[in-house]
Amino acid sequence: MASLDWLVVSVTSFAIFQILFHYLSAKISACFCNGYRILTDTQKIDWNSRVASTVHAFLVGLVSLYLLWFDDAVNSDPVWGDPTLVKLNVGLSAGYLISDVLLILWFWKAIGDIYFIIHHLTALYAYYYVLGEGMLPYFANFRLIAELSTPFVNQRWFFEALLYPKTSKSNIINGLLMAVVFFLVRIAVMPLYYSKMISTFGTEAFYRLGIQAQFVWIITSICLDAMNVMWMSKIARGCRKVLLSCKRVKKANIQENGKQH
Repeated sequence: MASLDWLVVSVTSFAIFQILFHYLSAKISACFCNGYRILTDTQKIDWNSRVASTVHAFLVGLVSLYLLWFDDAVNSDPVWGDPTLVKLNVGLSAGYLISDVLLILWFWKAIGDIYFIIHHLTALYAYYYVLGEGMLPYFANFRLIAELSTPFVNQRWFFEALLYPKTSKSNIINGLLMAVVFFLVRIAVMPLYYSKMISTFGTEAFYRLGIQAQFVWIITSICLDAMNVMWMSKIARGCRKVLLSCKRVKKANIQENGKQH
């Protein structure tokens, strides 16, 4: 894929996610969710940002799974395999990340988060090597699988904004799914990712990368996973609190029913 092709994909992606944030999200959300109308302006900014985030996550996450299973060129040569299809997916993600960084900076009081800025910029820097140099397509694609956990994280925020009780059935089910999916696509896959990385060390393909690319690949992987572990710990603590709260409510109901009898 020529550089112009992935650049077109990235620019198109950027435009689509800007339109989704500024126009489409509000119209669609107001039609399908009455609670959206009573949100504060700050909440609506966050809501629209998360709608764009959810759409991006579904798109790149599903495509990355497809490529992981069926892109033989990349799977057979993870360092230098034909990156044509991976570039398409990475270009789509790059357009979204640039869009989201600009939105975070512009609406900092509403959605500002330094960890998201670090995450996005780190990912964009790493994407340069697959988009510009055609390096490491397997590993770039593998990273995008992590996005499959994002819709559940966003849905948790949607429930909170709509004042769903934390002990509601919908909230509990989504919370458990969020924890399980986040663990599977961001934490449990680490041994597979790093074993694949280590298997390339010392090979001709690895040396062809050069010192700079090798350093960036390893450091960005470690940085991203450090943040994943941090977020996983927060999710685990949140799930524990909700489950303990549900247990207390259930116990209180049993005691109340016992008194009535």
